[in-house]
Amino acid sequence: MSSAGRLTTHVLDTALGKPAEGLRIDLYWLEGEERQLIRTVHTNSDGRVDGPMVEGIGFMAGNYELVFHAGDYLRRSGVTLPEPAFLDRIPLRFGIADPASHYHVPLLLSPYGYSTYRGS
Repeated sequence: MSSAGRLTTHVLDTALGKPAEGLRIDLYWLEGEERQLIRTVHTNSDGRVDGPMVEGIGFMAGNYELVFHAGDYLRRSGVTLPEPAFLDRIPLRFGIADPASHYHVPLLLSPYGYSTYRGS
């Protein structure tokens, strides 16, 4: 395991009781209300991203935003959603105070609710 700081995430579909495979996630760096896209990834069969979203010298103290494309994933999973969907894109804004640490930001998802926390 790397001792360098890093950001990781994963998504669990709590309605189906399984990892959310193929869910798109965008990571942004925030400067005030301006956003700069760092990268776009998709979750694997375990609902995780293959490797850290950002790590090492690219991982800096400051504000970030993860945008989870929940509506697209839910529709592909066979969930019938109203238009517009109650949850389509889920933005999570958070701060990194210590870029030498591991920050894990998981998402627990269902069609009408979600939760998150700083994991390990």
